Amino acid sequence: MSEVLWQPSAQRIGKTRMDAFRRFSNQRHNLALADYPALHQWSIDQREDFWQAIVDFFEINFHQPPSTVLREGPQMPSAEWFPGATLNFAEHLLRRRDDATAVIAIAENGQRESLSYCELAEHVAGLQKKLRAAGIGLGDRVAACMPNTWQTLVGMLATTSLGAIWSCSSPDFGTHGVVDRFGQIEPKVLITCAGYRYAGKEIDQTTKVNEILERLPSLQQLIIVPYARPQARVDDYKTQANVALWDSFYRPGGEPEFVAVPFAHPLYILYSSGTTGVPKCIIHSVGGVLLQHVKEHGLHVDLGPDDRLFYYTTCGWMMWNWLVSALAVGSSVVLYDGSPFHPAPQRLIDLIDSEAISVFGTSPKYLATLESNEIQPRLSHDLSSLKALLSTGSALSPQSYDYVYREIKSELCLSSMSGGTDIVSCFVAGNPVLPVRRGEMQCKGLGMAVEVWNEAGQPVIGEKGELVCTRHFPAMPIGLWNDPQQEKLRTSYFNQFPGVWAQGDYAEQRPNGSWLIHGRSDAVLNPGGVRIGTAEIYRQVEKVHQVLDSVAIGQQWQDDVRVVLFVRLREGVTLDDNLEQQIRQVIRANTTPRHVPAKILAVTDIPRTISGKVVELAVRNRVHGQPVKNTDALANPEALEQFRDRPELEN
Repeated sequence: MSEVLWQPSAQRIGKTRMDAFRRFSNQRHNLALADYPALHQWSIDQREDFWQAIVDFFEINFHQPPSTVLREGPQMPSAEWFPGATLNFAEHLLRRRDDATAVIAIAENGQRESLSYCELAEHVAGLQKKLRAAGIGLGDRVAACMPNTWQTLVGMLATTSLGAIWSCSSPDFGTHGVVDRFGQIEPKVLITCAGYRYAGKEIDQTTKVNEILERLPSLQQLIIVPYARPQARVDDYKTQANVALWDSFYRPGGEPEFVAVPFAHPLYILYSSGTTGVPKCIIHSVGGVLLQHVKEHGLHVDLGPDDRLFYYTTCGWMMWNWLVSALAVGSSVVLYDGSPFHPAPQRLIDLIDSEAISVFGTSPKYLATLESNEIQPRLSHDLSSLKALLSTGSALSPQSYDYVYREIKSELCLSSMSGGTDIVSCFVAGNPVLPVRRGEMQCKGLGMAVEVWNEAGQPVIGEKGELVCTRHFPAMPIGLWNDPQQEKLRTSYFNQFPGVWAQGDYAEQRPNGSWLIHGRSDAVLNPGGVRIGTAEIYRQVEKVHQVLDSVAIGQQWQDDVRVVLFVRLREGVTLDDNLEQQIRQVIRANTTPRHVPAKILAVTDIPRTISGKVVELAVRNRVHGQPVKNTDALANPEALEQFRDRPELEN
């Protein structure tokens, strides 16, 4: 598994911001940190020095200076980062004020709009004035149900410039999905589109928006972006709130003002996936998000003023929040709204050349689909601008590593990352100064005291266990909404090992420092009492050409658990005895007999969340005849029906 597929040259390493930061830290503290492992160890042993170095290296502007870097109690969660400091998030994303491109927004139908840094600031100034006039101030919530457009970005920047809290979902959420989220946080303002496009279809949102409005009594202002429904009118919407169309609500112009807020002031409310109940409302802080994101963008991704970052995401996934933060290191961001495969599988690859994208972000599912469609970008595209490819959402299979280096580009830093909405960032990240090893994530992030613990709470290397973080970090959420005593927060992250953050990932740290994520802990299979991560099975199934997608669960059976594998097959392929035998042999040959499924069943679709993650728990509940509480969180809830009452699972 540890085959090195890419190694940066000494010359390339020397030009990275990661190496510049290592030299900066050495000089400032009279250190001799020779490589990344040494830099990482220093970043967790001397957290105050490290995070102050991040502040200074990236020229974070505090309106009021902090009294110290960190105050903390005896165990997590009890940290106060940069107490006394005040700052503004939007101010840092709008620091660059020139005619360079800040944002490029591309729609599925080919429409392209761009704003320079100057123009972006003028739009933010105009919208900010009107939001303030509508009564928006410190701590108020502005919610958006929007496609991935420049208007969404302007809305976020105008909101956070005022010290208000931004919360976003995407228009592909159903009525209940939106109300389950925004109903909890009681927004004063809602920004939404009248219609959106996906896979060549135009979807009218009017009826859904009116259903949502009925259940948001806190609303004082509704702002409609017509988008894919240009005929939208104010009168279409039934609400006690004021209603305005985006273009008539404000005029761009002037300079934005930036309200200074404490380091731990709320910035974003993000939501857990909500597939097992009402989503958790996770509150992230202004300073924590800013410091974590400049560290990840500037150092781990090596982004700077000459770069363009693209990430395929909706506005309902944390990767949107992560993507737009690249403005804080002076990069341009490329937004895309629509299906990644419309009108053809290479639609997003085309953007790399047409927009000179230097860092391209996507999901394992996307790369697997390109490979199954036999797309060979290295033959059809130039790709000279591309220096890094990022992947997150689930573990990237070894086969996809091979595909990227064989068919996309050989001189490329391929970074599979792992973190979560819970921290709106990464625990395990990419690194431009380290090698890329087949099937492995490169390293733990700077400042993140990440370990793998066994069930006895002991750190292990080369063994599977729980991914934990043993020390405070600034991007830890400041709380959950409506959880004043932080009881839900502690239950969610600190129950398993008191005083230690447990992420809920089943992971493994390799002796060479790289990482494997074996799946979600709550989806771990336990046949015969042996813990098996679902990703261990998926890695093998992906080698079988006839299988396009799969989901593995543990079925309660005869006082034990047996492994059941559901497979979605290529068109024209049937699941016969020979194919079942082939799948079992591949799994057995590369894992253990316990990994081999007791049952393999064919389905035509695998249920996923709107951000593309397989929902093993929902499948498991359906198989066991238990309710799936929140199907609005799924992109394809109808797929669940195929897992109910399967006669094959009764013997």
